[in-house]
Amino acid sequence: MQAHQHTDISFAKHLDQTDTLVRYRKRFYIPEGTIYMDGNSLGLLSADAEASLQRVLTEWRILGIRGWLEAQRPWFWFAEEVGNMAAPLVGAEPNELVLTGGTTVNIHALVSTFYQPSGKRTKILADALNFPSDLYALQSQIRLKELDPQKELVLVPGIDGHTLDEDRIVSMMTDEVALVFLPSVLYASGQLLDLKYLAGEAHKRGISIGFDCSHSAGAVPHHFSEWDIDFATFCGYKYLNGGPGCPAFIYINKKHFHREPLMAGWFGFKKEKQFDMSPYFEHEQSAGGWQISSPGILGSATMEGSLRMIEKAGIEPIRRKSLALTNYLIALAKELLVDPPYNFSLATPEEEKRRGGHVAFYHPTEAWRISEALKAHNIITDFRTPDIIRIAPVALYNTFEEVWRVAHAMKDIIDNEEYKKFNTVRKPVS
Repeated sequence: MQAHQHTDISFAKHLDQTDTLVRYRKRFYIPEGTIYMDGNSLGLLSADAEASLQRVLTEWRILGIRGWLEAQRPWFWFAEEVGNMAAPLVGAEPNELVLTGGTTVNIHALVSTFYQPSGKRTKILADALNFPSDLYALQSQIRLKELDPQKELVLVPGIDGHTLDEDRIVSMMTDEVALVFLPSVLYASGQLLDLKYLAGEAHKRGISIGFDCSHSAGAVPHHFSEWDIDFATFCGYKYLNGGPGCPAFIYINKKHFHREPLMAGWFGFKKEKQFDMSPYFEHEQSAGGWQISSPGILGSATMEGSLRMIEKAGIEPIRRKSLALTNYLIALAKELLVDPPYNFSLATPEEEKRRGGHVAFYHPTEAWRISEALKAHNIITDFRTPDIIRIAPVALYNTFEEVWRVAHAMKDIIDNEEYKKFNTVRKPVS
C-alpha cells in the first residue's frame, strides 16, 4: 500500500468489499453500538452456537435421561464427537482430541501423566511470560511429586519483557529436564512460537513436550500430529466462540494412548465397560481416557454449532484474514501512533509467522487509562498489567473499517487527553 493511503477510511471500506469471510459477521450477536475487539478473551455468541444449545435444551426437555443415548448427538459420546469435529483445526488424528474440563484442570490431568521425574531428569521447563494459572498448575504438580518448585520449575526469561527466543528455550532443554510445557501464543504480547521446531528439539533430547494453545486454536492452523507434539490443551471460549465457561480440549498423541491417566475419573473409563461399575480403573485408549468427570452437556452444546461454522469458513481462510486485519492495524499504528505525543509501541512481533491473532500495544505510562477511554468510545479491548493493551480483530466478525476506527480512536484519545478523565486505579477485572 502507498504511504498514507491506508489511513483513509475509503481504503478500509475497499478491503471489506473484497473480504470473502464478511458473510459470517451477520451470524454473530455483536453488542449493539460497540466495536468488539476482545475475542482473544471471550468470543462472541453466534446464531449457530445458540441453535445447537437450544437443540440440546429441547432434547433434555423431551427426552430426559434418554438423551444420553437417544439425542441427535448422543450425550454419552458428545465430548469425543465434538473433539473429532475440532481435530482438523489443530491437525489431530481421530480420537486424539476430546472436549473436556477446563484448561487448568486439563493441565493437571496431562502433566500428572507426562511429568515423571527420574534420576537427574526432575525439572519442568516453562517460561516466565506464561499465563499465571499454567504456572500454578506446574508448581502444584511438582509438589505432588514431593519436590520443590523453586528448584524444579525452570522458567525461560523473556528477552525484552514481551517475547521469547526459541533458541534460548532449546538451549535450556538440558539433561535435567523431564518435561517442557509452553504456550503456543504468549497471552500478553501475542507472539506465536514455532511449535514444530520446539517439539523436534525436545524429542532429540528425549524430553516430552506439551503446549497450551488457548490463544491460537481457532485463529492459527496447527498440525499437532504431524509435528509429533506429545500433548496439548486449549480453551473453547476465545477464538472458538463456545461461550463463558465452555469446556476446553485435551490432545493426546496416539502413541501415548497406552499411558495411564493419573487423574482417573468416571468418564475416562472404557466406554463399552463404563456401566459395568468396576472398582478398578481401565482407561479408554484415546484422548477420551483423560476425561475425569461427566461432561457438562449444556455448557458444551454451543461448541458443536460454533465448530460447524468454523469448519465451513475454513481455518486457512480464517488465518489469512486474521493476518490481514492485524497487518492493517500494525500499519495504521506505525503511521499514527508511535511518534510523540502518542508513544505507543508494538509488543507483538511484526513477522506474520511469529504473530498470533491479536496485537499488543505497549504504552509506558497510560495503558490502563487509555483502555478505559476506549471503552468510553464503545470499543471493547483489554488491558494486561502493567502496560499492555491487547486488540484482537477476529476474522469471522470484525471488519477492516472497525480496525481503522480503533486506531483513530486511540489517536483521538491522546490528542484530546481523554484518558485523563479516568481513575488510575485498575478495576478487579480488566
